[in-house]
Amino acid sequence: MAVFQTILTMLILALISVSVAAGGFFVLREAGLRARRGRRLTPEGAVEDRGKRPEMLSGVVDKVRQVGDRVAIQDPARTSALRQELMQAGFFNRDAVTFYLGARVMTLATAAVATLLVLPLTHGKGMLGILVAAGFSIIALLGPERVIKARISSREREYRDGFPDLLDLLVASVEAGLSLDAAVGRITDELVRRYPHLAEHLKLLTLELRAGRSRKDVWMRLAERLGIDEAKSFATMLRQSEEMGTSLGDTLKVFSDEMRNKRMMRAEAKAMALPAKLTVPLILFIFPCLLGVLILPAAYKISHMFAHQ
Repeated sequence: MAVFQTILTMLILALISVSVAAGGFFVLREAGLRARRGRRLTPEGAVEDRGKRPEMLSGVVDKVRQVGDRVAIQDPARTSALRQELMQAGFFNRDAVTFYLGARVMTLATAAVATLLVLPLTHGKGMLGILVAAGFSIIALLGPERVIKARISSREREYRDGFPDLLDLLVASVEAGLSLDAAVGRITDELVRRYPHLAEHLKLLTLELRAGRSRKDVWMRLAERLGIDEAKSFATMLRQSEEMGTSLGDTLKVFSDEMRNKRMMRAEAKAMALPAKLTVPLILFIFPCLLGVLILPAAYKISHMFAHQ
């Protein structure tokens, strides 16, 4: 029992440390980038940015970037796919792939050092040292990837929930007389509070339109960043509408109705699956409690009667 508690404690500590090291680095990095962008809006911020940055943090960031550059050069195809995944996870910086690969290497190195420090403490306890080393290795290998996958999944849920609302606002804006490009810029401010991550992608879309990209390319790139089928279908619909010369307002209205119906169907499917999902918790937790409440008083009375006899 003591060995099991030791293993569980070490695995929990390893999970916390590696997860914080892998996920926290990207969070702090993104927060630092946003803060620097805000300071650079003024000339004083642009001058003082380098002076305020801690030298130790700057050295760590540069080291991670160097390691990531070496890894990225070895597999350019994987780098391109990884950049797309990081954009779906919300990391739009051009050095995101470099930092991610460098962070993975640093995580492996941290796991190796932690294993070397823990192994002397597990000497003479059988398989405990091997289990600890395996736990550190698995967490280091899968931890950063799981963090990215979790961010992508959470954002995809937000995109699917917010896309019908986006289309409804587009329909209202286009029918009010705005062009599609102007409507996107108008409704972005409306979606910031409810769907902040979707609003970020719309801001990027607006900037690309102002830079001179064609509408169909911009919407297709938005669909690739979002990574949901609804956005891809919408981009295809806009391209076909532009090529065939159909009414944009009518097309948006039909597509918006279809997206609302899909969202309602997803909600109904979840509601219908709820009874089946509740079966196991009912059997394991609620049913034994009810059985105990109903049977224990009778069992107590019967045992009390036999005791008096």
